[in-house]
Amino acid sequence: MANQIYDIKIMLCGKEKKMSFIRFQNVTREYKVGSNVIKALNSVNLEIRQGEFTVILGPSGSGKSTLLNLLGGMDYVTRGEIYVGENNISRFTDKERTLYRRKDIGFVFQFYNLIPTLTAYENVDMVSKLSDVAISADEALEAVGLKDRAENLPSRLSGGELQRVSIARALCKNPKLLLCDEPTAALDSETGKKVLITLCSMAKDYGHTVVLVTHNAAVAPAADRLIRLRDGEVSEVMDQENPISMEEVFW
Repeated sequence: MANQIYDIKIMLCGKEKKMSFIRFQNVTREYKVGSNVIKALNSVNLEIRQGEFTVILGPSGSGKSTLLNLLGGMDYVTRGEIYVGENNISRFTDKERTLYRRKDIGFVFQFYNLIPTLTAYENVDMVSKLSDVAISADEALEAVGLKDRAENLPSRLSGGELQRVSIARALCKNPKLLLCDEPTAALDSETGKKVLITLCSMAKDYGHTVVLVTHNAAVAPAADRLIRLRDGEVSEVMDQENPISMEEVFW
């Protein structure tokens, strides 16, 4: 199941180091509101390595969701460049963006967006046709610990189980990149923690590149790389060689 694409590594001081998979170069995103120009992101430079669990942390209005939308090909830069692997996605045509989202990106949102008349298995399996390297729905559900709930409709699943089904749906495409926008915001702390453990394992156990956007500072110590945003700018980037286990996170 591990994603083999763009698995570029180097050796440094006897340790295996991963090269940058994602690069933002002087990225600015502006919106016009009447006669005013709002800078959601201002000259952002950052890198994210392949196969790591990266947390982007910031308060409301810091630009973190804008950053995720740009990275997911759902929005357009005003200025600057965004590279994913060797591709400059900020220069993609609309057709190329559609293919990029379909084949390369797995999305996990705050709301699950499951089809209520389909079972958990069917909700996951329906996306397998979108990718040439898809894994089976059974394998995706097993990865999130829900294989025994495969035949349940969404109405028979808990909030945490629903979110894990949405993670399995994203994983089924075997994406290069898993983007998660406040996936635990609608969950209680215990259930949210289970979801975060699942997301963290996608990077550590299966080799996916996972980017989690959140305002919850409690998850920061569990990240391989922590990026803090404030007022549309990167205020801090911290690499954590020995992140704590997600099981140790409390809030």
